[in-house]
Amino acid sequence: MWFFNDEERELQKVCRDFALKELAPFAQENDEKEQFNIDAFKKMGELGLLGITADPKYGGAGLGATAATIVMEEFGAVCASSTLSYLAHAILCVNNIQQNGSEEQKEKFLPKLISGEHIGCMGMSEPEYGSDALGIQTKAVNHKDHYLINGAKMWITNAQYSDIAYIYTRTGKNKKDLTTFILEKSNGDFSVGKPIHKMGMRASPTGELIFENSKVPLNSRVGNEGESTYHMMKNLEIERITISGISLGIARSCVDQCLKYSSERKQFGKKIGDFQLIQKMIAEMSTETEMMKHFLYSACKEYDQGKKGPVMAAQVKLALPKMATKIALDAIQLHGGYGYSREFQLERYLRDNKLNEIGAGTNEVMIMIIAKTLLKESQ
Repeated sequence: MWFFNDEERELQKVCRDFALKELAPFAQENDEKEQFNIDAFKKMGELGLLGITADPKYGGAGLGATAATIVMEEFGAVCASSTLSYLAHAILCVNNIQQNGSEEQKEKFLPKLISGEHIGCMGMSEPEYGSDALGIQTKAVNHKDHYLINGAKMWITNAQYSDIAYIYTRTGKNKKDLTTFILEKSNGDFSVGKPIHKMGMRASPTGELIFENSKVPLNSRVGNEGESTYHMMKNLEIERITISGISLGIARSCVDQCLKYSSERKQFGKKIGDFQLIQKMIAEMSTETEMMKHFLYSACKEYDQGKKGPVMAAQVKLALPKMATKIALDAIQLHGGYGYSREFQLERYLRDNKLNEIGAGTNEVMIMIIAKTLLKESQ
């Protein structure tokens, strides 16, 4: 993008090289075997990427949404699964602690999370509460010198590998009485249920967090009781923007695959790229990908300049994953039988991207946020 600064351009190059070396060679096998590329994840810590938005005094890079999205795009272009695990750690866990934690909590948790010594996750969704985030029922009861937490969190990325869990609980009767805690697996604050087997993002571990009379100290609480609804909504904005970077990476790779295939594959005595219908598909896919890129990074730039709000993030999150799914479908169609087979990576791109239309808020929830906010503003 024209407005990337030198640091962001260098980051883009570093991430692209890392993705090609450490993610791409293993992506297909890890998808088939549903195994997490933990070695690459640890190496992300060595590069300083696991704390992309965190303060440098804790080992972070101190960068913004633009930089975080660059990482998502470059990693997502080759292995969306590894990128989803990266997002859960760097944005949902590390960024949340950076933004909302006390100085004591930041000093305790961030250095090991940023170095890769520890892996983090975030617990919001529950078995009975997904899109209705404010309806969560995991309860934390204050016993003066400690809290007892009971409940479960579902669809948790990195659950099986996490040392630290940043979780939302209910501490009052009002729907917005939500309170956050930072829990440690080594203290027995949570256990992990059976792994969840998914259609896509298969190399990103997903599971259930279980809390059974988990006794946690008062200093595990983030901020004051009942103020975490604001924390949740604020972090959802950067999550929705950055996860859209994965869809951009997928779309970009689909176009690249189509250009290569169309230049090599022959039918009726000539390359299929010479047929106007194929040219039409390529022209539309590449144009749509460019539109995605400009929309996404414009939103990133505005976010980094302080122009934040639920509508912008929701619009990006609604538009990009939907368009990437269309592009992946078109790419499969262009490849014919090969596109439908597992010999090519396109079917994996499609399966992986579908999660982006569900996670971090479904398309339907994005529509609701956009419409309700705009209608309210118009009145």
